[in-house]
Amino acid sequence: MKNKKALTLLFTANAVSGFAQGISMLAIPWYFADVLHESSTFGIIYSITTFATLFWGLFSGTIIDRYPRKNIFLGLCTAGFIILSTVSLTGFYFGEVPTFLIALVFCATIFNFNMHYPNLYAFGQEITEKENYGKTNSLIEIIGQSTSVVSGAFAALLLTGINYQLLEKIGLKNININIEPWKLHEIFLLDAVTYVIAFSLIWFIKYTPVKPKVIDTGSVLTRLKQGVGFLKKYPLLFYFGTASFAIFVVLLIHVHQLMPIYVNNHLKAEAGIYAIAEMTYAFGALLAGIGIRWLFKKTNSVKAIIILMICSILVFELLVVTKSAFVLSFVCFVLGISNAGSRILRITYLFNHIPNHIIGRTGSVFQALNILSRFTLISIFTIPFFNTDNNIIWAYVVGGTFILASLIPLVFFYKKLIDFEISEE
Repeated sequence: MKNKKALTLLFTANAVSGFAQGISMLAIPWYFADVLHESSTFGIIYSITTFATLFWGLFSGTIIDRYPRKNIFLGLCTAGFIILSTVSLTGFYFGEVPTFLIALVFCATIFNFNMHYPNLYAFGQEITEKENYGKTNSLIEIIGQSTSVVSGAFAALLLTGINYQLLEKIGLKNININIEPWKLHEIFLLDAVTYVIAFSLIWFIKYTPVKPKVIDTGSVLTRLKQGVGFLKKYPLLFYFGTASFAIFVVLLIHVHQLMPIYVNNHLKAEAGIYAIAEMTYAFGALLAGIGIRWLFKKTNSVKAIIILMICSILVFELLVVTKSAFVLSFVCFVLGISNAGSRILRITYLFNHIPNHIIGRTGSVFQALNILSRFTLISIFTIPFFNTDNNIIWAYVVGGTFILASLIPLVFFYKKLIDFEISEE
């Protein structure tokens, strides 16, 4: 890899900012579920935010193809720092963060994700040789999920604190350590600082594109139409790109909306269980990053994704028929493998079939459909029925059914997908 140093700085910056983001995105849903007891309110906030990202996602893809991807990262870090530091200082001044500002941080972070990750993968494709696409995507997953493991562990500590009773429960007796739980504005301050560090690392990235980037200076609408036009020309890519997103659609809702309610209402457990489940998910995703290409080295990407989708359906339904923190952690571990594994395989397949100069615009189309699917499911799950007693388990029935329905086009067009080729444009 001739841009190895640039990739190292990019991955390091992603890990640093992702660490505190991970803690914040665990803390906010739990705060609404356990402290405010307003899971339905959070569901509405999540639904509105998701719908708003539909338009942002369509716009962001055209930005990724139009402007230097390094500059986009610098802009995201700057915006993240301004928002997080302002909200944090407000919390320090008043002693707590107003609910609408907590919602603002959640919304801003979701918006950041919707630009950050497409830009990360597009940047990786831009500075990576074609034969190394699979390796680069695996490295992104490995480093990102390693960060998630650490942030999950820290989230468990920061949300619940450490005391003698907790240590005794996990078998560590005669150790008297007392760390008070962190407040949200303290977590947000940590998040803001990491944006500064990430900005500094990205600033020093120097790279040479593997191929000269073709920049389209047309309007946003024109560039968006070009992405749609490309997928209309190659409908198999549209079917694949949309259907293979299914695990990710349900997984995001599981982590941000369903799991806090599942832990609080169904398991009647504390925040530590929620954070530990998130951490085991990251362990599974980390293993997928390390070994998914080896595991399926004799299997084509389409078949491998179908297998991983079936595994996801089975474990989601396992949550319906059990009531165990251990089972939840096991399910999250399997989901980590299936979601991260399918993402690596999916992105590598798309990289091999979509030219870099249009990858952002086609990604916008997939992202828009992803967002519409999530908005629909999130809106359904905000119905009070799902927040009553342990009715949250029925949300997992719906989620599993969604993934099952998404399998149909992959199975139906299976032979055509594995033989599909296009000419470079």
